[in-house]
Amino acid sequence: MKKIIGALLLLSVIGLAGFFYFRQPPKAQYKTQKVERGSIVSTVSATGTLNAVVTVQVGTQVSGTISKLFVDFNSPVKKGQPIAQIDPALFTSAVQQARGNALNAEANLAKARVTLADTKRTVGRNRTLLKEGIVSQSDMDVAQTAYESALAGEKSAEAVLMQTRGALKQAETNLNYSTIKSPVDGIVVSRNVDVGQTVAASFQTPTLFTIAQDLTKMQIDTSVDESDISKLKVGQPANFTVDAYPEQQFAGKVVQIRNAPVVTQNVVTYVAVIGVGNKDLKLKPGMTANVSVEVQRKDDVLKVPAAALRFKPKSDKDEKGDKGRKGGGTKAPGSKGGAPAGKPGGARGGEKGGPSQTVYLLNAEGKGVPVSISTGIADGSSVEVASGNVKEGDDVVVEQVLQEKKKASSPMGPRF
Repeated sequence: MKKIIGALLLLSVIGLAGFFYFRQPPKAQYKTQKVERGSIVSTVSATGTLNAVVTVQVGTQVSGTISKLFVDFNSPVKKGQPIAQIDPALFTSAVQQARGNALNAEANLAKARVTLADTKRTVGRNRTLLKEGIVSQSDMDVAQTAYESALAGEKSAEAVLMQTRGALKQAETNLNYSTIKSPVDGIVVSRNVDVGQTVAASFQTPTLFTIAQDLTKMQIDTSVDESDISKLKVGQPANFTVDAYPEQQFAGKVVQIRNAPVVTQNVVTYVAVIGVGNKDLKLKPGMTANVSVEVQRKDDVLKVPAAALRFKPKSDKDEKGDKGRKGGGTKAPGSKGGAPAGKPGGARGGEKGGPSQTVYLLNAEGKGVPVSISTGIADGSSVEVASGNVKEGDDVVVEQVLQEKKKASSPMGPRF
């Protein structure tokens, strides 16, 4: 009997101890990262399209049928090199006709000059005879009129000759234009015509070829948001990737920031031109580039994870209200929609001595202690510590994980 009573008392003590044990609130656990010292690069991201620095669209100034093609896609060309031929038959006949008209005009001018010389001699002779009284004044007037008429005829013949020479020059120019030549040194990137096709030069010259002057030097025309354009300056370095080489980063720099706004669906952007070297010709016109422009860089500075600025300790009430959701990653004080406090991401970090933020350092007892810091520039993962009572190697809290309460059970077994 005594053994039974002793066992019951022991079970009662164990049950009471278990009751108080399981009633204790769960102890918070934290995920931390170290405060580090290193470099922070603030960037502005944008997208754009690769283009040749100089692209020339070659057209035609005369109409006709394409009889020959001398180049194709990717053909290297030199300035003045023939690249296509329009059937020259009509232009050749026009030159011959214009040349015949010019020769006829030259003959008429020579004839007019002979007539002028004859009338001039007649006037001189009649003037002498008039003094001697051999001819009358009326004969003198007739000779003078003939001379003046011959002088006007000479000028008219000269004008006709000038017109025919102009027509001849136009016909010869059209004949030269029937051979289409490259205006620059470069590479043919597109050909929009075939042999036998008829081209018509009207008010708008048709584009037959597109020639990139130098594909070893290219540019990216990027669209930069108006909130970021003030951070960009000519000469800043840039890195970019293209879908064709997703694992490779290419380098460039800002060469131009255009002032003309581009408005698309009430969104204002500006074009920033990134100069790019392309010696190995991997990059091709039209590729989409994802560009990151380095607008500010600081080396050997203290930095904390961006998640530390978003962290806020959870109370037990918060845990009940957030039941079913993971701990940590909560909104920072004063932020909306979980936005990072102090804008830690992207290129929007504050300058040195910027906004004051609160981070939590893990003390020896395993509790988060709030510490106020001033933030500086930021990249996508870290924020500069401009000032504050933190040092390299401190454990800063980035997430809180609350243990689930243990379900209490009776030491005597389940109740019915």
